[in-house]
Amino acid sequence: MSKDSSKKTSDTKLWGGRFSEPTDAFVEAFTASVEFDQRMYRQDIEGSRAHARMLTHVGVLNQEDCAAILKGLDQVEQEIAEGQFEWSVAREDVHMNIEARLTELVGDAGKRLHTGRSRNDQVATDIRLYLREQIGFALAELQRLKQGLLDLAENEADTIMPGFTHLQVAQPVTFGHHLLAWFEMMHRDTGRLEDCARRLNVLPLGSAALAGTSYPLDRHYTAELLGFDDVCRNSLDAVSDRDFAIEFCAASALIMTHLSRFSEELVLWSSAQFDFIDLPDRFCTGSSIMPQKKNPDVPELVRGKTGRVNGNLVSLLTLMKSQPLAYNKDNQEDKEPLFDTIDTLLGSLRAFADMIPAIEAKKDNMYRAARQGFSTATDLADYLVRKGLPFRDAHEVVGKAVALGVAEKRDLSEMSLQELQQFSDIIAEDVFDVLTLEGSVASRNHIGGTAPEQVRQAVAQARDRIS
Repeated sequence: MSKDSSKKTSDTKLWGGRFSEPTDAFVEAFTASVEFDQRMYRQDIEGSRAHARMLTHVGVLNQEDCAAILKGLDQVEQEIAEGQFEWSVAREDVHMNIEARLTELVGDAGKRLHTGRSRNDQVATDIRLYLREQIGFALAELQRLKQGLLDLAENEADTIMPGFTHLQVAQPVTFGHHLLAWFEMMHRDTGRLEDCARRLNVLPLGSAALAGTSYPLDRHYTAELLGFDDVCRNSLDAVSDRDFAIEFCAASALIMTHLSRFSEELVLWSSAQFDFIDLPDRFCTGSSIMPQKKNPDVPELVRGKTGRVNGNLVSLLTLMKSQPLAYNKDNQEDKEPLFDTIDTLLGSLRAFADMIPAIEAKKDNMYRAARQGFSTATDLADYLVRKGLPFRDAHEVVGKAVALGVAEKRDLSEMSLQELQQFSDIIAEDVFDVLTLEGSVASRNHIGGTAPEQVRQAVAQARDRIS
């Protein structure tokens, strides 16, 4: 066979029997997905191994063909892993590239592998296998991030900083307590990913193109080989469902939203105006013109990348919104936004998991900031209520005291007892126990409160929750 005729044979479409002319070169490139779906080659081969074993198990394949297929798939996997595999756009996708090469290696046995399956249920299986693995990686990075947050929170359980509402100083809190708020968000994110993984872990393979197959497949056997919990119950739904991809992107959008909010605080806190924390140099860059600059590039970039993940979610929702059952070529467009979401999420989580444990708190600056803005005003109101004054009256008393402080640029804790008593005669010497920052945070000594004792208990309980 000449070189030219050999190439013509290798590029012949495996589905081309019905067609009288070759695919237009532009259309061939336009409709191909191999450039991006080849990243699923291990999952495609894993699914093919299981399918071959199942076909042998039910007597559709003989032992010799199965052995040849498994040996051939091993060689294909090795060629791809070592960069020796020649990917062809003419073969359209990862499935056809692998099957064509397998057939070159083992002959007719390779052609029998596709018995009882379609690319429709094959790709649905590959994506689920791939995404299941990637969710595992994301969960591992979330675990690292949560552990880093807990370690830092424990170290900063006594560090006082201002708590904000409307980005205005509200009440003093501990830095450890603030960090635990981010832990709670990340822990919810963990639950969402785990839930997504549970729902996607059902096997589409065996649904064939859309209606199932007449071969006596044992789908539960295949599911067991591939580690699926169950099989999809409806063949039409199995080949066209992309809920699991949308659900993952929705969970990822929430994670990225949390990381974006966290990034915003890190950017603010590391600025000269706040100067609450120092980010490690390895997570920052300088300016090409201003030598004094230390830019928080990692948090800024994560904040920016949130937009692309949100966009990927909308892209997938829009992709599926008007598709009739069952499979449509539209679904080829599911992979690039899904893969981009995976890559973006894993990169962002890794960056945060590496960065958070290395943050240094500037305790003195945080403490000075907490003394500004009359952050213990609510403590004074609570003090008056405990003395018997109705809360609304206490609110008015404290408001007048704050007005004096604003006029004279003094904090409530800097006023004398006599000055405070001009607003209410029930104020006594013990008022200064609640006007200090330490007294304020210590008084919030209940579950969910900011008191250092509660922070340490919350850290210990959180470690039990993630162990």
